[in-house]
Order: sequence, then structure tokens, then C-alpha cells
Amino acid sequence: MNSLDAFAGDKLSALEAASLLRRLKPTRRLAGAWVERDGRRLLSFSCNDYLGLSHHPAVIAAAQAAAAEHGAGSGASRLITGDNPLFSQLEARLAELKGTQAACLFGSGYLANAGVIPTFAGPRDIVLVDELAHACIWAGAQLSGARILTFRHNDVDHLQALLTEHRASARHALVATDGVFSMDGDIAPLDALSQACKAHDAWLLSDDAHGVGVLAQGKGSAALFPGVDIPLQVGTLSKALGSYGGYVCGSQAVIDLLKTRARTVIYTTGLPPASAAAALAALDVIAADPALTALPLAKARAFTAAAGLPPAASPIVPVIIGEAQAALDASRALEAEGFLVVAIRPPTVPAGAARLRIAFSAEHPDAEIARLAALVRPYVQAP
Repeated sequence: MNSLDAFAGDKLSALEAASLLRRLKPTRRLAGAWVERDGRRLLSFSCNDYLGLSHHPAVIAAAQAAAAEHGAGSGASRLITGDNPLFSQLEARLAELKGTQAACLFGSGYLANAGVIPTFAGPRDIVLVDELAHACIWAGAQLSGARILTFRHNDVDHLQALLTEHRASARHALVATDGVFSMDGDIAPLDALSQACKAHDAWLLSDDAHGVGVLAQGKGSAALFPGVDIPLQVGTLSKALGSYGGYVCGSQAVIDLLKTRARTVIYTTGLPPASAAAALAALDVIAADPALTALPLAKARAFTAAAGLPPAASPIVPVIIGEAQAALDASRALEAEGFLVVAIRPPTVPAGAARLRIAFSAEHPDAEIARLAALVRPYVQAP
């Protein structure tokens, strides 16, 4: 065995011993929040397709038509020949949704944060990151070369203290947070964060991947705080919009700079045209049926009430189990009852905080939500 294989083998053995080894499991997604896995039909509570739009007939038809007209791929980076005409249409719609002057599409939400943060922060700057922010925010901060400071989760006073101490020594400061936190489902205090940033001439970035389409009539978490100023609004097409890709909304100057300097725009192929067309169709569905956007949170709150948990703030509800193996065991017990609720383990969540992460869709049947709550309740009551 060569040294590379030995290194990989040792790592795998250690992860296996700690119940932290992850394996891919082929899963066929079906309509109505159902999946097929290992030959069984399960009701999935581990999908971010909050509105079921990835299987909506209009969304599928739009993707099919775009593929037939424009081909399966864009063929080049956007700055060469890969800037399909659908992209500018989608960017205009996203900017309208978020109330900004312009938008820039990326290959994914991960690529958006990996590109936007290094575009606006460098070695002479500071980037302040919520300790529970998504991995792609941390990746972008690390790629920037800026000094990274961590503030306690949703703790505006701690952020204020760090800005007071370190802002004067830095050329620029950028504060980065999730809008809706992907593992806990809670919402960042964007109004207070924005005020702190204004007081210290810092730029606020909020990743609203899990808010768009399901909060504030689909406009996202920022819309819960009227008048809040967020100059860098990141999002994704791959969750409530049922497609694939990411975006940043902001001022015209900010977006123009991203399109000419963000490495994850310049050096990667543009989105498949079908993805843009699908997202445009999904935005049409949301605009025509605003009541649809309220269903995931309403169903999450019905679940938390039945399970004895605090009221859900978003469609994401965590049930903290503790150790990784215990979370795996709980997930397997629910699978035996016909529910797919994947266990989330470190390093995605902190050590000792392995959990069931339950994500609610507009398509989940109310009776099945009640049954799941009854099965989960013993885990909630456990010490």
C-alpha cells in the first residue's frame, strides 16, 4: 500500500470507530416529498425542496424547453460565451425579489460565498463570521486572506465588541452570517447586525439560502426586518426554488465588480440554461400562489407543538440527540417507521450535538407530520 492509500485508510478507520464515517446512499426522489431508497418508499424530511417545486409541472416543462432550445450546458464561462440570455432575465427577477439594483448568478450557493467574500476582503481587512455560519462562508473567508474573527452565535454585543477593538486597524470589515441557520433553523437578528455594521463602517453579508421562498411571502429572512440594509445578499436556486445555482444581490456597482473579478464567476462554466429556466418558472409559481410559501413554516410549527419543542422559526427543526451513534440509531428507528430523517453529525454540527434535522415541505401530509411528532417526542423528552 502506498503512503496516500495508507493515509486515507487510517482516516477512514478512525471515522468509522467514531461513528462519523459518511457514505453516499442512492436515493430516487419522487413527487410529494417521497423518496425511494434501498428498495423502500419513504417520506423524506431531509430535503430542502421546501415547496416541492423541483417536481412542479411548470418548472419541469420550463427546464425541458430550455434544454431543447439552448442545449444541456452553457459551454464556457460567462465572460467568454457562456452568458446565456436567460441569465440576465433571472438576475433581474432575483434583484426585484430582494429589492436591490442588480444580481449575479453563480454555479452554486457555495461558489457564491467562495467568490464574493474574497472579492471584497483581502489581507489588510477583517472578516467577522457567526460561529455557526455555513461552511461556504468560512471557505470564502479563508480564501480571502483577511484576518478572520468569530463572534458568538447571533450575539450582536460580541460583534460590537470585536468591531470596536479591531475595526480601526483594518482597511475594510465584512460581517458574514446565515439568514436562516441551516442546522438550527433560527434566524439571524439582521436588523441589529445591520445597525452594528453601519456604526463601524462594516459591510454585511447574509446568506439566505433557507429563507427565500418560505419566509415573508417568499422574499426571505431580510424581509422580516423592514428597512434593513444588507449590501451583500446571497442565496441559492437549489432549495425552495427547486433548481440549481446560487446568486448575490446588491447594488449595481457591487454586482458589476463581482462579474469582472469574482474568481468563481470568471473561472467556471456558466449554469446549464435549464437551471435558469426552471428557477424563473419557480419564481412565477411563487408569485402566483403566495399562500404556498407559508405552508412549510406552518407545518413545522404544527410539528413542534405536537412534539413538545419550542415554536419553529423556519421550516428547519433540529432535535438534538447528542452522540453520533445515538443520532444514527434514532434515524434508523424512524426509517423503520417509513420516515427518512437523516442524522447530522460532526463536523457539520459541534461535537456532542449530533441531531435529527427535520425539514418541512409544503407537500408533507398533516397526518404524517403528527405521526412523526409522536415518534420523535421521546427523543425530545430524553435528558
